[in-house]
Amino acid sequence: QVQLVEAGGGLVQPGESLNLSCAASGNIASMPIMGWYRQPPGKQRVLVALFYSGNQTTYADSVMGRFTITRDIAKNTVDLQMSRLKPDDTAVYYCYTVLRLTTSSPIETYWGQGIQVTVSS
Repeated sequence: QVQLVEAGGGLVQPGESLNLSCAASGNIASMPIMGWYRQPPGKQRVLVALFYSGNQTTYADSVMGRFTITRDIAKNTVDLQMSRLKPDDTAVYYCYTVLRLTTSSPIETYWGQGIQVTVSS
């Protein structure tokens, strides 16, 4: 069993930056995929960014060029650096990991409890 704990959320004004961190009870370096999803108020949970064990990354079009996902092996965290934040970035952000997967789909996944990010003036 893996526990994921998000930290770093809060209230910021448009145009500002914020960094999120996801700490895992397991060894992040051994996890094939880690990432971030978000769920805006009244909307479905959607992908934000993924970090693959081979150091590849994937970003949603809505955050491309503004958000960066990184893995910090020393701290055993996966982080999300967010810049030029917009009101539409307001959401609950969830850390996510895939421990096992087939060639086509994940078969063992875990989620954090979520952390609020609010972008408002």
